[in-house]
Amino acid sequence: MSKKFNNVFEAIADTPEEALNMKLRAGLIHEIRAKVAEAGWTQADTAEHLRVTQPRVSDLLSGKLSKFSLDTLVNMLAVLGSDVELRVA
Repeated sequence: MSKKFNNVFEAIADTPEEALNMKLRAGLIHEIRAKVAEAGWTQADTAEHLRVTQPRVSDLLSGKLSKFSLDTLVNMLAVLGSDVELRVA
């Protein structure tokens, strides 16, 4: 009998805590990607706005979760003018 997962992160993470962290980081990256697309920025433009290197932006836009902490992603969204709220259920 196969195990059922609520999301892909539960399937690939070693612990529920890691799955939650990955899910949160993916959501923040999704928001950053949407803002970049809305602005019509190139990777170079994005790097300038976020004050990071272009290879770092490439990792971000490629969704490389392991390369970004929650803190880093929240800070990037703040630079982009977004408010980030944390809700515990």
